[in-house]
Amino acid sequence: MKIAGIVTALETIAPLSLAEEWDNVGLLVGDGSADVRKLLVCVDLTPAVLAEASRLRAQMVLTHHPVIFRALSRVTARQAPLVYEAMRRGLAVYSAHTNFDSAAGGTNDVLAEALQLTRVRPLRPAAAQESCKIVVFTPPDDLTAVSNAAFAAGAGRVGRYYDCAFFGHGIGAFCGGPGTQPAAGAAGRHEAAEELRLEVTAPRAKAAQVCAAIRAAHGYETPAIDVYPLDSLRSDAGQGRIGELERPVTVQTLIRRVKKAIGVRQALVAGKPGRQSGVKKANLVSRAACCAGAGKALVADAIGADATFYLTGEIGHHEALEAARAGMTVVALGHGNSERAAMRRLADALADALPKLRVAYAESDRDPLQVA
Repeated sequence: MKIAGIVTALETIAPLSLAEEWDNVGLLVGDGSADVRKLLVCVDLTPAVLAEASRLRAQMVLTHHPVIFRALSRVTARQAPLVYEAMRRGLAVYSAHTNFDSAAGGTNDVLAEALQLTRVRPLRPAAAQESCKIVVFTPPDDLTAVSNAAFAAGAGRVGRYYDCAFFGHGIGAFCGGPGTQPAAGAAGRHEAAEELRLEVTAPRAKAAQVCAAIRAAHGYETPAIDVYPLDSLRSDAGQGRIGELERPVTVQTLIRRVKKAIGVRQALVAGKPGRQSGVKKANLVSRAACCAGAGKALVADAIGADATFYLTGEIGHHEALEAARAGMTVVALGHGNSERAAMRRLADALADALPKLRVAYAESDRDPLQVA
């Protein structure tokens, strides 16, 4: 299948609009029109993963961390060895980073599931994207071309679904003025023709682009297009997660639960009851928060939300002290370890969604930090 088809599936799962402004996500290396038979999934593109991709004859790699993060002034074997080697081998690279962290079902939801949280919600909800509804009336013969043009321009995405639309039947009436060239009938004569009403939603920022695509595909000289603004709805996406435990459990029980679910043997713990002198803290956890990857930016959010347990990948020294002072236990699994389970799940989701694509998870994908 084409890389473009894989990109569409990925951006349905993790829309690019959810990425942080500082991030660099999407197709970073490759050609959307190229063919792909095998896709390799990992957290980081490393020399070992590149070698594995070659052994498996994969044409594309899906990473969590962007292989191009800061601007590159040149792509050479010395300055950007991984990018250079991917390009030399004709290997496409797509990165789903903070957009997958924020997306429903992404890295943070996998951590929340490992904690067995209920009533889960984002610690920092994503701003709901301003959207609109676009309505156009088209002859039945033009419906497929017009709707496909609207979809290609960015319309018709609802949550994790795409190519969404509503069709209705009706009769359109018109009379062409002097100099017009009606698709049906003649100028200066009242006409009535069967038409279909096509309704699609789109981000408001893409409304002009969608309307232009509709006009280009439409058979009418001047198609009737209506654009209606829609109220923003609360999103289930955003940074981090917080939720309640169905039954309060001890910190030790929760740590064992997480380690088993994520598949790690060790974790760093800060503020564990009985280990911090002078900290008064109940040993039962009823509300917990999580943030995959680097979690220091959301420590204050977790404290403010009254979480007494915070699960993350890595945390800074001073943020760990802050959490301990507030009476919150922090468990750090290792940056990549906190994301790997979700990337494995993403690999499975792609294999289910794209049965013609062979998807494998990189056996060489490991956290760079090991316990000596």
